[in-house]
Amino acid sequence: MKYLNALNKITGVGAKKMQMLLNFFETGENIWHASLEDLKNSSVGEKLAEKIFLEKNDINPDAEWDKMQKENIQLITLFDPQYPALLKEITNPPFILYKKGELDLNSSPMISIVGSRRYTSYGSQIATSLAKDLTSAGIVVVSGMALGIDTFSHRGALDNAGKTIAVLGDSLDDKNIYPRNNLNLSREIMENGALLSEYPIEMPAGKLTFPARNRIVAGLSLGTIVIEAGEKSGSLITANMALEYNREIFSVPGSIFSSLSYGTNNLIKNGARVVTGIKDVLEELDLSQENIIKEISPKNPSTKEEEILLKILSTDPLHIDNIAKLARLQTAICSGALSMMEIKGWVKNIGGQNYIIL
Repeated sequence: MKYLNALNKITGVGAKKMQMLLNFFETGENIWHASLEDLKNSSVGEKLAEKIFLEKNDINPDAEWDKMQKENIQLITLFDPQYPALLKEITNPPFILYKKGELDLNSSPMISIVGSRRYTSYGSQIATSLAKDLTSAGIVVVSGMALGIDTFSHRGALDNAGKTIAVLGDSLDDKNIYPRNNLNLSREIMENGALLSEYPIEMPAGKLTFPARNRIVAGLSLGTIVIEAGEKSGSLITANMALEYNREIFSVPGSIFSSLSYGTNNLIKNGARVVTGIKDVLEELDLSQENIIKEISPKNPSTKEEEILLKILSTDPLHIDNIAKLARLQTAICSGALSMMEIKGWVKNIGGQNYIIL
């Protein structure tokens, strides 16, 4: 394994080339110690053979393996039983996956949620709510840990004590976790799910690593939900890859006046399933209540005030003064009922005594 990891640090030795080398040499150790002539005879091409032969002199397989161990990074190859079964089905699966966290990658169905780094209050609420509902149904939420919709998706899963996977466009060592604002989030994900990457230790993020990362997000998942995507959003790349892999595409409709809804609304025009709630996803994927781990807890009001407030509240923020007027209740009574409903996880104060339903 240490030799495969070392070879993975040489640019150009991708999944296909790695497979060709293994077919010829049988083991990573044989590849590493091969002569230049034998490398050229392996059909990987003369330029790559020379590149491998020269660059391996600057790489210490033992030292690189030790770095991984210190960072608690696991290496999974395409032939390991731990390798995600769905990911194997895509046209270009990574030969090596690096993993942080103890989540079994074949234990539960996975659905990805992706969207824009720029977002509205509507988008953040939807991402959080859908992630919460999916994890309540025993589904693992997959995303890319980018700022914006990705972050809210991971956070919604974690806040519900659910499992989530972040697929990164960089290596998994702390120094290279990107974006840096999500370093603490990455640690929470590692404790309650897994971080995944195809990049060896000390590999920073780059322009080309994110589109490559998106194929893994799509490949892991039974379906992909897109929330808020502009005309050129990277999340549309993920959606197109999911379509290529014959996976389901779901899209949350948005305002026709918002540039962040162009991509999502266009997906719907082109045949994506409209998502207005988790039921749309479960029905399309045939994940009936009998096939999932636990049911989504219904909101059963225990008081008349809770019943009234549930009818008034929505995903649009509403100030407590307006809620009291609409409910025809005293503000103090509304405040007490809302506090109880927030404890139950039904509503959320998003600041300034503005409430939304979850």
